[in-house]
Amino acid sequence: MLDPFGRRVSYLRVSVTDRCDLRCTYCMAEDMTFLPKAEVLSLEELDRLCGAFIDLGVEKIRLTGGEPLVRRNVMSLVRSLGARLAPGGAPAGGGLRELTLTTNGTQLTKYADDLAAAGVRRINVSLDTLDAATFKAATRWGEIGKVLDGVFAAKAAGLHVKINAVALKGVNEHEFDRLLAWCGEHGFDLCLIETMPMGEITGDRADQYLPLSLVRARLKQSWTLAESGHRTGGPARYYDVAETGTRIGFITPMTHNFCESCNRVRLTCTGTLYMCLGQDDAADLRAPLRDPELGDVGLRDAILSAIARKPKGHDFVIDRRRKAPAVARHMSVTGG
Repeated sequence: MLDPFGRRVSYLRVSVTDRCDLRCTYCMAEDMTFLPKAEVLSLEELDRLCGAFIDLGVEKIRLTGGEPLVRRNVMSLVRSLGARLAPGGAPAGGGLRELTLTTNGTQLTKYADDLAAAGVRRINVSLDTLDAATFKAATRWGEIGKVLDGVFAAKAAGLHVKINAVALKGVNEHEFDRLLAWCGEHGFDLCLIETMPMGEITGDRADQYLPLSLVRARLKQSWTLAESGHRTGGPARYYDVAETGTRIGFITPMTHNFCESCNRVRLTCTGTLYMCLGQDDAADLRAPLRDPELGDVGLRDAILSAIARKPKGHDFVIDRRRKAPAVARHMSVTGG
C-alpha cells in the first residue's frame, strides 16, 4: 500500500477499546463518556479487518486502547493475530512480522505469560513517573505498585519492555534522570513523548508542554547519548546510552514532526480508520465490513481508497491563544 506521497503503509495501530481503568490527565477528561457497546466492533470483526490489512502488506500491528487489556476476551484476538506471525519474523508472500501492544501495565500480571505464548515479543508500558504520589495524581487514581508488578511480570515472561513517558512540565521533568537510570538497571528502553493537543482536558496544555529538545540537552549533561540507527517502525528517534547499554527514544510531534517517514494508519474499535493521528479525516470501514454484498473485495477497495487520502502530515500546535485542541477526539480513541 502506497500513499499519495509514495510512503509505504506497513504499520497498523488498532484501538480495541476506548475504555481505560486510569484517567491520565493529559489523555482523558475525568468524567469520560465512552462509546456505547453497540458501536464497537466484535473481536471477530477486528480480526477480519486486521487480516485484510495484512493481505494488503501490513507487517506490524500494535494493539492499543484506551487500555487494550481491559477488553473482555481480548486474548482471543491476540492469539488469532499471533497465529498469522510469519516464522522467524520474515513475511514471505504476505504475513505479519510483528505483533506488539501498548498498555498502562495494570493488567500485565494477569496477561504477560499469555501474551508471550501468543507470539508477542515486545510491549510498551506507559509510565510517566516512579513516584507513587505523582503517579496517583497524574492518573487520578492509579496505584503504581500494580503497574510495577506488571512490568516485572512482563520481563519474567520474556517480553522486551519499553517504558513510554509523556514529558510534562512541572510534573515529571525532574524525574528523567531517575527514569533513565531505573530503565538501565532493569534492561528497559525508555521513550519520552511530547504532550499532544488532542481532546478537551482539565487545564491548559500550554502549562504541560515541555519541548524534548530541552530535555535531551539536560540529559546530555549527565549521560553519554550517541545517535542510534535503531528503528522500531514508529516515530521515535533513538540514542544509545553508554552508561547503561540501553536506549532512549524521543517522539517529538511538536518540536520536530516525523511525518516524512510515516508508515502508519490507525483503526478504532468502531471500524473508523484515521490516516493521520493529527488530522480529522477518517474512513468508515465498518459499513463495508458488514455489507455481505461487498465481501472481501469491497473491504479491500475501501481500505485502498482510504490510504489514497493519507495526508502529508499533521498540524499539531500548542498555543495559549487557541482555545480548542488541534484535534477534538481524545487520545484514547486512537491509542496515540
